[in-house]
Amino acid sequence: MIMRPGHQLLLPANPLFIWGSLLATLAFSMLQNMGLWGRAAWIPDVLALILVFWSIHQPQRVGIGVAFVFGLLIDVHQGAMLGQHAMAYTVLSFLAIAIHRRLLWFTVPSQAFQVLPLFAASHAIELAVRMMSGSAFPSLWILLAPVIESLLWPVFSVILLLPQRRTPNPDANRPL
Repeated sequence: MIMRPGHQLLLPANPLFIWGSLLATLAFSMLQNMGLWGRAAWIPDVLALILVFWSIHQPQRVGIGVAFVFGLLIDVHQGAMLGQHAMAYTVLSFLAIAIHRRLLWFTVPSQAFQVLPLFAASHAIELAVRMMSGSAFPSLWILLAPVIESLLWPVFSVILLLPQRRTPNPDANRPL
């Protein structure tokens, strides 16, 4: 594979780290929903962000089925219409896997700009299902959530790629 100049060769991702980050984010999302402001419209969906990240970087391990299961878990926790988040996360994961090869060629800030439509589509699906079920329109603050999620993309990219960036055996005589 041809690499960009200055781009570091990454170590393989540890499956325990992948699943640990997904489960920790699920727990954080559940705690966040019970927090001070509940599920406000402008609050970013951190679980969707982590699912997109791992769907792009590890599509063989984290795919559409994983996104569906995590969506069902969030639906059950929130008491939302069963399948609302599951459908949104499934579409989000499908779109992320569809663009993952192209997206990895860009810098992290460019990636953040390119995943913004994915997050907007996910929130639009959740809103459409919510509106079809007879719920009230949350507010125009819902437009802020995908923007915040895409702004968080570089932060989570750096954090989640840290374990892969370490050098396995530093040696002055090896170029990699």
